[in-house]
Amino acid sequence: MPTIDIKNFNLFYGDFQALKNINISIADKKITSMIGPSGCGKSTLLRSINRINDTIEGVRIEGDILIDGVNIYDPKTDIDDLRKNVGMVFQRPNPFPLSVRENISFGLYVNRIASSKSEIDNIVKESLEAVLLWDDIKDKLKKSALSLTLEQQQRLCIARVIAVKSKIILLDEPCSSLDPVATRRIEELMIRLKEQYNILIVTHNMQQAARVSDDTAFMLLGELIEFDKTSAIFTNPKQKQTDDYVSGRFG
Repeated sequence: MPTIDIKNFNLFYGDFQALKNINISIADKKITSMIGPSGCGKSTLLRSINRINDTIEGVRIEGDILIDGVNIYDPKTDIDDLRKNVGMVFQRPNPFPLSVRENISFGLYVNRIASSKSEIDNIVKESLEAVLLWDDIKDKLKKSALSLTLEQQQRLCIARVIAVKSKIILLDEPCSSLDPVATRRIEELMIRLKEQYNILIVTHNMQQAARVSDDTAFMLLGELIEFDKTSAIFTNPKQKQTDDYVSGRFG
């Protein structure tokens, strides 16, 4: 069974339909990229997978999103538990204005994952090691997370997701504020993490999608135009709209 199974999914902002009958199955332990022009629904679909769109007034949905066979839009869904299991990392790093250690321990307290200092210290270390950040900042755990470089802040945000045992990591343009060197490092991190996590990334950078993802979804005007292996999308797309977009002829 796919980790994420989206069936006949529609989303409306008031009278405007942002997503139109989306059907897609996303397998575990892969990187799936969502590409397409601005305003095509990529980020809206990504945010639907952990129901962040619920916070926007006037949002209405039709259809289902299943994670491990369970419909996350069932009225009985525990939203806090869902967002713990499906972590989100945004375009710009958004660390809390707290210390590095507190950025990670905050989620542990809130989700009642750990409370003792020794247990928290172990999880902080393991999470920072997972994002290859421990060696660089192990002596800065009491310093403000805002003092880190942008790349380090983004790695810290990913570490926060890992610390609370998320199964799925959603990345919304995670490299848009980073320079090319930092971008490459984050991409290498994503490839490393997919061995344990299901990673979905929204990106306007088609070269990035080609470099890091196993599968790619092309969206246009709220519709899923094509979903296939990344190599097929970029070398032999089935739809003319996809071919026009990846070859730069779009519009």
